[in-house]
Amino acid sequence: MMDCKKALQESEGDVETAIENMRTSGQLKAAKKATKVAAEGQIFIRSNDDGAALVEVNCQTDFVAKDASYLAFANKIADEAIASSKDIDALKEQFEEERVALVSKIGENIEVRRVTYIAGETTSVYLHNGGKIGVVVAGSGDAQTLKNMCMHVCASSPQFLSPDDVPQEVIEKEKKVQLEIAMNEGKPADIAEKMVTGRMRKFAGEVALKGQPFVMEPKKSVSEVLKENKSDITAFVRLEVGEGIEKQDGPSFAEEVAAMAGGN
Repeated sequence: MMDCKKALQESEGDVETAIENMRTSGQLKAAKKATKVAAEGQIFIRSNDDGAALVEVNCQTDFVAKDASYLAFANKIADEAIASSKDIDALKEQFEEERVALVSKIGENIEVRRVTYIAGETTSVYLHNGGKIGVVVAGSGDAQTLKNMCMHVCASSPQFLSPDDVPQEVIEKEKKVQLEIAMNEGKPADIAEKMVTGRMRKFAGEVALKGQPFVMEPKKSVSEVLKENKSDITAFVRLEVGEGIEKQDGPSFAEEVAAMAGGN
């Protein structure tokens, strides 16, 4: 209300000019906030008969990640994603005006960071820790087994579906690291080579979903559990809020507010 009053005073009572000035002010505020790292937020998931959409919408603090305005905005984007299958650039463009208005209202940088789609015969979804991690598993078979696999993916963070899917360049890179470790331990070159060859077979299983020990029954692999329950997984997606974002050093958003309140 105070912002509206100020805008009307500045425009000498011209409502249209006041509205335009407020819109411009909001855009300026959003531009200033854009320099702030937004590494908090939530993952939002929508699914239908064809598959699922996962959307990450970031903010600066965990407090805002629970704000009703933020949640309404992010859920609206998730609804649009599953309805239209638009890519991230199209979603950003569609919701940019609303994002700018929200940044101006909340006072934090808000970013529509990424959207991922997954298709399959059936999908199972799982949100962990208030949406900090979102998982979708696509496959067939027993619904509870697929749900359990979602929780496994959340906990174990596999990079590939099966050991055969691990690219050779990934294996060679890890092999080089392991050889260096073995040599630094004083192992002869021929012994180090044999040790690393064995480790590489284990490595492919560790980074691939179907080769991992199942978290609920560690003596069995994920592949064995799927087979026992007449189920299969054809694809999976795991998104974690803020992964890959380099956080800036310096005062937190809360500390910045406290400093401004204190006149510093």
